[in-house]
Amino acid sequence: MAEQNATYAPDAAQMETLARAALARIPAPFAAHLADVVLVIEEFADEETLRDMGFEDPFELTGLYVGRPVGEKDGFMGELPRPDTIHLYRRPLLDEWVDTGVSLEALITHVVVHEVGHHFGLSDDDMHALEDSVG
Repeated sequence: MAEQNATYAPDAAQMETLARAALARIPAPFAAHLADVVLVIEEFADEETLRDMGFEDPFELTGLYVGRPVGEKDGFMGELPRPDTIHLYRRPLLDEWVDTGVSLEALITHVVVHEVGHHFGLSDDDMHALEDSVG
């Protein structure tokens, strides 16, 4: 009896590895400002996040940047700063991967670059240029 190859959806650790590889390809001068950004892989965004973002379907949100863009950071304002965080949502990413046929690495790179773009307050055109440089 021949052994069949089983295919499994990548787990959170495997997706984090792909996301960290994408972050490692971000060019200077952006890379210098990413050392303290936290990367979190979750199954889905929580209900509050979905509501705040205006999403009814949890599969619609693949990633989210939470923090203050680099250009808006200034001195201590009486409140302890929270770390800037990039959230990637595993299940929506996997669904998009299956639905589009785009490689998971390319899809995760796209979402990571988009969220990094929010970290820097970039326009959509600038995000596309950054994504092209990360490839």
